[in-house]
Amino acid sequence: MTTFAVIMAGGAGTRFWPLSRRLRPKQLLSLLTERSLLVETIMRIAPSTVAHNRTLIVTGTHLEQSIDALVSDLGVRVIAEPMARNTAPCLGLAAAHVAHTDPTAVMAVLPADQFIRDVDTYRRVFHQAVTLAETGRIVTLGIRPTRPETGYGYIRRGGALDPTKIAYAVDAFVEKPDASTANRYLQDGRYDWNSGMFFLRADVALEAIRTHLPKLHDGLIDYRSALGTTDEKEALVRCFEHTEATSIDYGIMEKETDRVAVIPADIGWSDVGSWYTLLEFRESGQSNFTRGDVRVTESKDSVVISDGPFVAVHGVEGLSVVATADSVLVTPVDKAQDVGAIAKHLQIERKDLA
Repeated sequence: MTTFAVIMAGGAGTRFWPLSRRLRPKQLLSLLTERSLLVETIMRIAPSTVAHNRTLIVTGTHLEQSIDALVSDLGVRVIAEPMARNTAPCLGLAAAHVAHTDPTAVMAVLPADQFIRDVDTYRRVFHQAVTLAETGRIVTLGIRPTRPETGYGYIRRGGALDPTKIAYAVDAFVEKPDASTANRYLQDGRYDWNSGMFFLRADVALEAIRTHLPKLHDGLIDYRSALGTTDEKEALVRCFEHTEATSIDYGIMEKETDRVAVIPADIGWSDVGSWYTLLEFRESGQSNFTRGDVRVTESKDSVVISDGPFVAVHGVEGLSVVATADSVLVTPVDKAQDVGAIAKHLQIERKDLA
């Protein structure tokens, strides 16, 4: 059976301001390697797992040119959404294109801005998920929790679906918990972090959209009939204008638990969600995460990055210091989740810095 990769690359990545900007969001940054998070996502699966010509990147029109330039030598396809409508319409758009080629093809739907250390294990789990999705199941990967994390949604596992206990039924998708609840989840052992990665056939995706998101489904019918014609772009605009903005989790997964399966995975996963998470990637023996022209002395548990001037940091603990040519951010690392609010404010007050 044919497998396509669908990489969702439309996120704003505002929590990585000032490095991330509207036209250079997190997925286009080279935070952990010399390659951007987007290119790392592609290269984890291509070409041995999914061929480049069966890899679709779905993004916004404002990023289409930048992403085209970044991946032009890879032979992948970039599809632009006319407006932001969250991830469920993104899934529908991709499913329309995949179904145009092969309705029963499996789609591996992947965020563009995550990082995975254990690529070999990831590829093995990827194949397991594709094989299960071929049967008509909707499959997601659950990440074994290593701490009582309050910033992630969780998946509560039900019974095993096979004797080898590779995959499990899903009892429930659970919202981000408070600290005491997250600690209880960790002790319970049945809860995994929701990775946001999904595997399902194109026809299964379109069927679920028909059942749970009828406005989106109606728009996709119109769009699919216009594929390859001069009306294609206008049909896509009509589709997105009239559909609700909703996520794959809320719009589909939480309503399809009877046929959703979860495969728990220990793959060295990180959502790279804020400056704080970069501390997980400190070089062996180092107290701080540093990048660029910086000098850090008598400091620990800090993130210090410069994409511009020389930065010296001395005698601090638990601080994020990020400098670019036009901006400097200084914040405690445990407040790093709040940086997105600064970026959103700048979109109104200082668009030149957003």
